[in-house]
Amino acid sequence: MKPQIIKGNRYFNQDCIQGSRKNIDDDSIDLIITDPPYGIDGDKLHRHYNRDEDYIVDGYVEIPADEYAEFSHQWIKQAERILKPGGSIYIVSGYTNLYHILDALRNTDLEEINHIIWKYNFGVYTQKKYISSHYHILFYQKPGTERTFNLYSRYGHNERDKQGGSLNYQDREDVWIINREYKPGRKKNKNELPKALLTKILQYSSNPGDLVCDLFMGGFSTAEAAVGLKRKFVGFEVSESIFNSGIERIKKVKEGSLIKTLRKPKHSKPRNQNKPWTDDEKNRLKKRYQELLSEYKYKKNIVKKLCEEFGRGKFGIQRMIKQLT
Repeated sequence: MKPQIIKGNRYFNQDCIQGSRKNIDDDSIDLIITDPPYGIDGDKLHRHYNRDEDYIVDGYVEIPADEYAEFSHQWIKQAERILKPGGSIYIVSGYTNLYHILDALRNTDLEEINHIIWKYNFGVYTQKKYISSHYHILFYQKPGTERTFNLYSRYGHNERDKQGGSLNYQDREDVWIINREYKPGRKKNKNELPKALLTKILQYSSNPGDLVCDLFMGGFSTAEAAVGLKRKFVGFEVSESIFNSGIERIKKVKEGSLIKTLRKPKHSKPRNQNKPWTDDEKNRLKKRYQELLSEYKYKKNIVKKLCEEFGRGKFGIQRMIKQLT
């Protein structure tokens, strides 16, 4: 089946397992972001959420529970094949079938980087148990070369909150609190990922011009974010009605339109970060550290001063001090 090609990006209305096997080359994708079917009667979610389905696009294709394990192994094997060495994959999953996805990942050569928890603002109301209000995001890489991770793409090294905490550190913690998006009066897919979440992943794990893939496009939210940040895109959606709705949406997205909405980091990385320590630097650091011990009451202030003087990050300074003292 031929894809819809819009501004050079390819959109396939077909199953991603067969479709990627026929249409995507080995080692060709820089980043995969995908949210596979629930495997929990997702086509009947309105019965659980008591929500109005008037603006939900019909046609959601669910995977039967007894087929979910084999289904996960098949599509994740394709994801491994098409990822470039050094490429990253982010898989969004609920709890019910998480073990199937983890089992499939462990049967590949993909390597775990982080298991992220996405905390959101809408959980299913319960009376006799705790409310579930999070998803899992599995961040893996294909080994073979250096992985893209843009450390200062969102917050600079020295940016601080009002209490003095590092904004860069906070942004990179593995629990993300990002609210879902409410779009009253607008046609949408069953469970679209919020733009803030997608933008964060794209900023850290890809660069403009990289090829991004979504194996389960749904409402085309990943496609919209990728195109909006000037990434190339290829994706699959098996439902014809959902695909057609998404195509109409993506036609309206201007390439690079999200770039102007991004905050700009205020400071660049330390000038000597990742550079090897010379013997002269080590000797100067040891001497300077001993001098500052009598000048500052708290060690954190000493480390901060040394970071400024030596042009290195907090953890690099702390590790070297530990080695030298």
